[in-house]
Amino acid sequence: MSAKRPALAACVTMLCFMGAYLTLAGPVQGTVRAQAEAADGKRYAVAYVEVQSTAVNALRSAFDRYRTDSKTEDGFDNLELLQQSGNPGLFVIIERWRDQASIDAHATGAVTKRFRDALTAIRVSGYDERPYKDFAIGASAVASGEAVFVVTHVDVAPPGDGVTLLKRLADDSRGEPGCLRFDILQHTLRANHFTIVEAWRTRGARDRHAAAMHTRQYRESLQGMIGSPLDERLMRLP
Repeated sequence: MSAKRPALAACVTMLCFMGAYLTLAGPVQGTVRAQAEAADGKRYAVAYVEVQSTAVNALRSAFDRYRTDSKTEDGFDNLELLQQSGNPGLFVIIERWRDQASIDAHATGAVTKRFRDALTAIRVSGYDERPYKDFAIGASAVASGEAVFVVTHVDVAPPGDGVTLLKRLADDSRGEPGCLRFDILQHTLRANHFTIVEAWRTRGARDRHAAAMHTRQYRESLQGMIGSPLDERLMRLP
């Protein structure tokens, strides 16, 4: 009987240790996940949608309500609406949220459902939404109605050093006169897909950027790496 007591005591000690470990592991793992998400940056949803030419005002009205309602949700950061130049019925919607948990909650909430339902009767395309995270994000200046936006989708087919090219392009472009914003987002599920969001003070500033040596060198170097033609769209504030 006395020989069994040390073994029993050892088992009890081990069970207590395991219980304490499991009690602490949950909060610790949750903290690690939260820190990993914070280090990974913001989360984005970039959506493309085209509506009937007679429904542009209806989309703007629905978007205004969507943005107002979204601001009350936990984790909201920003929501933008851009209209394609030369095609007034095509819009790009850019959402920015604190982390993956907040954007997931928003995506399944009543605010999002109401906005999507409002578009159902007026859109002539699907609601093409893609998930992104921070990649190369810089400071932004306030854009006026004269500003020119450019939204570009870049699909880099490995092998190739597209990551270095894109980061160099962002750094060089932010130093150009008239650059209000030059952000590059990376797809959260497909690491070789990127979306570039630019803003320029005037059309002339954007055209000078397009003709700049560093931009031309970037496009020449990228040519052998891209999996599909660059999807570049000139946009403006609606």
